[in-house]
Amino acid sequence: MAASLRQHPSFSAPSARSCLNRSRRAVLVRCCAAAGEQDGSRRSTLGALACGLCAGFAIATTAFSSIAEVRLPPLSNDPRRCERAFVGNTIGQANGVADKLLDLRFCDFTDNKEGLKGKTLSAALMADAKFDGADMTEVVMSKAYAVGGSFKGTDFTNAVLDRVVFDKADMKGAVFRNTVLSGSTFQGANLENADFENALIGYNDARKLCLNPTLSEESTIELACKR
Repeated sequence: MAASLRQHPSFSAPSARSCLNRSRRAVLVRCCAAAGEQDGSRRSTLGALACGLCAGFAIATTAFSSIAEVRLPPLSNDPRRCERAFVGNTIGQANGVADKLLDLRFCDFTDNKEGLKGKTLSAALMADAKFDGADMTEVVMSKAYAVGGSFKGTDFTNAVLDRVVFDKADMKGAVFRNTVLSGSTFQGANLENADFENALIGYNDARKLCLNPTLSEESTIELACKR
């Protein structure tokens, strides 16, 4: 089981003190460390916890606002940050609270068949990551941020995808059988040949999803779209 990291030019570490600035049109998440803080200290741990909570709140807010802009924390410089997906969040669960941000941006989990099954990836930052062909059955991804990610052929059977932002993601052939899709958004996503058989989705969420022009005729039937 392995995950690779695709390099990105901005590669600075997130810090421990967290603040959230909000305006009517933007959500800004900043993580900044106080000088002299030591890793493992009580202050550092509590600061990281606050940053995780802050980011989770911002992502949840974005899921309900089509005009919201999210400015994410800098990429973690932890060389093993991609491998943390195989552990997931161990506290907070679906609330999206963790002792440290789960930063999976630009990671490559293509065709991973074992390491992600059943994991809790709540509040994970997954923008521009690759999960093509991965087995993500029974994962919990509440409040995850997956804008621009690649999930071609990903199997989400029996998963909980609550308030996930999948905007502009490539989800061609993704499988959502018996998947909870409450409050998740798919604006600009490629859903060609996606499988929504027995997906659990609210009426208003389904109405928005049905507006996606890439849905196949079979998908529109599974979602009970009125066209």
